[in-house]
Amino acid sequence: MRLTWEELGWERVAPRVGRRRLPDWDCTVGLVVGEGAALMVDAGSSLAEGARLRREAQAVAGHRVTHIALTHPHFDHVFGAAAFAGAEILVAGGSPDVYESGRGELCADAVRNGLDPRAAAEAADTLVRPRQYVWDTWNLELHGGVEVRLVRTGEGHTAHDLVVVVPGDPPVVFCGDLVEESGEPQAGPDAVPSRWPAALDRLLALGGEEALYVPGHGAVVDAAFVRAQRDALAGRFGAAGSGVSR
Repeated sequence: MRLTWEELGWERVAPRVGRRRLPDWDCTVGLVVGEGAALMVDAGSSLAEGARLRREAQAVAGHRVTHIALTHPHFDHVFGAAAFAGAEILVAGGSPDVYESGRGELCADAVRNGLDPRAAAEAADTLVRPRQYVWDTWNLELHGGVEVRLVRTGEGHTAHDLVVVVPGDPPVVFCGDLVEESGEPQAGPDAVPSRWPAALDRLLALGGEEALYVPGHGAVVDAAFVRAQRDALAGRFGAAGSGVSR
């Protein structure tokens, strides 16, 4: 039985595109629905949350999720991925070590941030090893005239940031944590602050002035918000971007 975005607590952002703000860490996940195929953007913070998102996505799409794009390797975005059995996982190039040798640190970080230790250990143990790596741009056809672009924008929030661009009127850009609306952007030990503004310059060039930008945490924003955050980050870290958004 198919249900509407609204019936399931999702926000419809554009035709065939929706997103959901999750509890606890206010993390955003996205869904792009094609004919017989669907792309999930991020997967939630635990296997239980991932399973719930899988059921909701299938109810909206009328079929299973076939692809998952993980915007960056932090627990609140990736720990639900194993719940999507059979889905193809796509991540930024250069990140496989995080999904292999970095599982222990992901688990520890989840527990530090309040995830139940058993749930964190289970998710870390079953974390799916990605098979597709996006080094620059990956064009994905979801059938029915639905196409998306996955782009490795460069280092910023992490060394492995990936964004998802859905062309349309307006375009929709899933930014991951390169952009945050509900709080100040977080620069943890794996951030690359000196290159963050340039990554946001590329993000703005990809989406343009009319795009809707979906941050990793918080409400949907516009290009002016992203530009202001880019300038604030440049001032905060003493870094400059490429200037392409000017």
